[in-house]
Amino acid sequence: MTVQLTREDNGIVTVTLDHPEARNALNWAMQESFLEIMQNLAGDSEVRAVIITGAGDKAFCAGGDLLELADFPTEEDGARLATIMGDALNLLENAPFPSIAAINGHAMGGGCEIALACDLRIMDESAKFGMVQLSLGLTPGWGAGQRVLHLLGYNRALEVLLMAQPMTAADALAMGLVNQVVQAGAAYTHALNLAQHIARQDAAAVTATKQILREASSEIERAAFPPLWAADAHLQAVEHFLQKRSQS
Repeated sequence: MTVQLTREDNGIVTVTLDHPEARNALNWAMQESFLEIMQNLAGDSEVRAVIITGAGDKAFCAGGDLLELADFPTEEDGARLATIMGDALNLLENAPFPSIAAINGHAMGGGCEIALACDLRIMDESAKFGMVQLSLGLTPGWGAGQRVLHLLGYNRALEVLLMAQPMTAADALAMGLVNQVVQAGAAYTHALNLAQHIARQDAAAVTATKQILREASSEIERAAFPPLWAADAHLQAVEHFLQKRSQS
């Protein structure tokens, strides 16, 4: 049981939740490792895109590992749980690079929270997506309540959280909780293809694109444009365009 990190030469990083015997549920050690990985990645200028997935073919992540966490029932323990993963997912969400959840199997509770903290979500057609915290007498604790609200609006978000039922990949797509649904076993391949496409783009432009959408500010968008206009990546792209135009 661990959180694995692998790096590609093109700046793509894969973070794998590796606890398949417990459907990749996170115990304390895995949570601490996940936080440390996010802290390191957030300040790494070489990272172009991050993929998060689960080990095996049964689950993306079942949330917290209740077999261990049941022994920690106090309010202080709850605060520790909310803080470790809440901080980790905030780092992921606010990182300069795009992140992609390759939902290769069932995502339940905290597993949905991890997926929702990613910028993009690609889901196997056979997987289930379940914001089921209410069935355990809980609310989301790692930030997913606000993320679902942002994605769906108040009425639909409240419905999803109060129903606390797993939904199919098709339903998650129709509702807008995931970006793509792909054939079973293909989520990671599609996520990697998307990450490779992102990695081929100009890094500064990718970072700025994520920032202007997250901040939802026309002022930030206007400020980001001039330095990109004068940057080598844009000047070279224009030169390439003009050369092709002159040859046509």
